[in-house]
Amino acid sequence: MAEHRPVAPLLVDPGPGTVERILVVVAHPDDIDFGAAGSVAAWTNAGVDVAYCIATDGDAGGSDRALARSEMAAIRRDEQRAAAREVGVSEVTFLGFPDGRVMPDIELRREISRAIRRFRPERVVAPSPERNWARIHASHPDHLAVGEAAACAVYPDSRNPFAHPELLAEGLEPHTVSELWLMATERADRAVDVTEWFDRKLAALRCHRSQVGDGGDLDDMLRSWMSGTALAAGLPEGRLAEAFHVVGTG
Repeated sequence: MAEHRPVAPLLVDPGPGTVERILVVVAHPDDIDFGAAGSVAAWTNAGVDVAYCIATDGDAGGSDRALARSEMAAIRRDEQRAAAREVGVSEVTFLGFPDGRVMPDIELRREISRAIRRFRPERVVAPSPERNWARIHASHPDHLAVGEAAACAVYPDSRNPFAHPELLAEGLEPHTVSELWLMATERADRAVDVTEWFDRKLAALRCHRSQVGDGGDLDDMLRSWMSGTALAAGLPEGRLAEAFHVVGTG
């Protein structure tokens, strides 16, 4: 998931405060690491319990046509688990939807709602459901679909006892998420200073060898993106940041 460089001034986030649990919902393995791994490292270092929910196994990734798609899926699941460990995350759930064919339908909404009700986070982080015309790569159709389904799961599905009655039958009580943080958006209004956690973000991305190879060009690319975000937030030269659009749900 490519990161968009904001053009408007951003508020620098003061930290997680009273937030204890954050669920990150994305389409593919590596989406989190491109978009938010620095922030995740900052949050886990502050004692926040972070979990991942990933809609697909990334089986349509890579360029080796001789490799069975089931093998690619297994590789990418292992890569994502390794990347998660680099930033202090141990709980990674794969929903198993088909890579490249994700739709924001009731099934996806139900599965994300299930993850929310199980983990009970105060904050959900997800892709923006709006197409980013400034950086088209940020708007893979799967990203848009997961962003829309995650927004629907946050409100109203996960808090509504009459949505997805099968979840109640499983003993999963409704849960209200306080904040939705959207990645890769032209509406970004919040920046997380992740300068101290850049090396962990880089290490997480380098775990995705099937997608980035040896990751030799990642350092310069990431610094270019993230320094621009930091400057848009008024941070000093040399700082690095990730950007989000923060939506309250009250």
